[in-house]
Amino acid sequence: MSRDSERSRLFTRRAVLIGGAKIGLFSLLAGRIYYLQVAQGDKYRTLAEENRINLRLISPPRGQILDRSGTPLAINQQNYRVVLLPEQVEKLDLLLDNINAYVPLTDSDRRRIGRDIRNSNNLNAVLVHDNLTWDQVAALSLHTLDLSGADIEAGEVRSYPYAESMAHLLGYVGAVSQTELDEDQPELAIPGFRIGKSGVERQYDAQLRGEAGNVQLEVNAHGRVVRELARNEPTPGRDITVSIDVGLQQMVQNRLAEEESAAVVVMDVHTGAVYALVSHPGFDPNLFTYGIGRQDWDRLNNDDRTPLLNKAVDGVYAPGSTFKVVVSLAAMDAGLLEPKGRVFCPGYYELGDHRFHCWKHGGHGSVNFIEGMAGSCDTYFYDLAHRTGIDRIQTMAGRLGFGQKTGIDMPHEKTGLVPGRAWKMANRNVAWQPGETLVTAIGQGYVLATPLQLATVAARIANGGKAVRPQVVARIGADEALSTSWPSLGLEPKHLALLREAMSAVVNEQIGTAYGAHAQDAAMTMAGKTGTAQVRRISTAERAEGVTANDDLPWKERDHALFIGFAPVSNPRYAVSVVVEHGGSGAHKAAPIARDILVECQKRNVAGIG
Repeated sequence: MSRDSERSRLFTRRAVLIGGAKIGLFSLLAGRIYYLQVAQGDKYRTLAEENRINLRLISPPRGQILDRSGTPLAINQQNYRVVLLPEQVEKLDLLLDNINAYVPLTDSDRRRIGRDIRNSNNLNAVLVHDNLTWDQVAALSLHTLDLSGADIEAGEVRSYPYAESMAHLLGYVGAVSQTELDEDQPELAIPGFRIGKSGVERQYDAQLRGEAGNVQLEVNAHGRVVRELARNEPTPGRDITVSIDVGLQQMVQNRLAEEESAAVVVMDVHTGAVYALVSHPGFDPNLFTYGIGRQDWDRLNNDDRTPLLNKAVDGVYAPGSTFKVVVSLAAMDAGLLEPKGRVFCPGYYELGDHRFHCWKHGGHGSVNFIEGMAGSCDTYFYDLAHRTGIDRIQTMAGRLGFGQKTGIDMPHEKTGLVPGRAWKMANRNVAWQPGETLVTAIGQGYVLATPLQLATVAARIANGGKAVRPQVVARIGADEALSTSWPSLGLEPKHLALLREAMSAVVNEQIGTAYGAHAQDAAMTMAGKTGTAQVRRISTAERAEGVTANDDLPWKERDHALFIGFAPVSNPRYAVSVVVEHGGSGAHKAAPIARDILVECQKRNVAGIG
């Protein structure tokens, strides 16, 4: 074989091998292209779109809260904040050092920012600092070259013009905590987003919050924003109109200014609309808008007067002699109360070998029902309760609204407590004692109630036995929210009429404990019941030597002062409850406050405001 032939065969063989290899490689490439473009086409098309277009959420304006006449109580004000754009941040520590030169950042701020950067999706901005002053905005704007990755945004922040007088009712908004973040609510991750934390702000947060908008952004391969493609504006939250009269609310706050700690509720006896709800002392809810400082938090949290507690809804107290209205109706309902029947009060009531004392040391003498109620004779009600029994008293208390939530449209409402046989066995593992019925009859012992429950009970007595419940929100946007129809409690009208007559005697007859607080204008007279609740045990020795006067005791050992009532007597419209913590006598402390408030209610009604 010639050398040329050998070379030709070798070349052909190599060409075939190389050609086969190329065909194999092209086959693999074609197969891979088919797999990516056809078999997995939908998957990678989606991924490509997600990489190309991203959404950034836009915070919606929060709805305002207005009083019954349209006065703004919670509004939005312009607010500037500095944020970081994660996709543009290269050296975080250096950037924060540069920002710190104009806006002071704490170590806690830095840790939070670092955490938020790590948890971000690289497109939602991360909040650095809120509530910038104009000087800070100007300084940051002037040094933008040193602040690559930072941006200044103009947003809105919640503001409360009436601060302390409306704090407990409105509540406040605050930053979203880590535990409150929810994947189903992505707007919660928007920088500076605030949600309701208490009061109406919390109860109606969903309506006030609105719906977030969004902006579609085109980003490049490095995640940097190239341009804005589309924008959907957010839907503002709905305005909330409350039944509160801000003028009356401020009047009540001012009337309580001299007291250490107190609560007042004023409501319409027919609709349940709450005209005033005050817990004193208050606090400034604006402190919570940006995140309250440690010093302010410690000051509020450690105050013995508990300014952060909404005492009107969340505070529970022994109702004292205001509970005698329950005993009266329970006895009437059982046919055991004879209005003209008399009980002799020597200053005590004996049951077995135990003596139960009346508040009046020398006794009231012989009294009938009207006189017993007017003078708040404990002995009369000891006798009435002993004959009626705890079971009937407990049942009537429940019908009137004690021992259960009223259903007010506010968070954190307490249920209070009406004790009975089953409760005692379940919670103390001992049987109910007859003497405990007597103690319960004068609103002491285990029984507890909120000022809101007390006002509700007064309203139900005043309106003829309708099961009205308190309501705070009157309208959501343009939609009416107040209920106007209430079922009957099934109480006898003549029993309620007799009780109202007795409650009128408490205030308007000279024998009444609250006669000193009666209104001078006969057209504005009120009816009610005083209450004085002990917070300490009086020993036998102290009683023998003379009970120490409230003014001579430390503040926390003084009696609570209470009053429930309604006005005007002839045609009731307004119900009120007043609780003055450690205020002493209900007759001398709580009743005059109630009178002034009810007179103001009626005056404002005449003026077309109430």
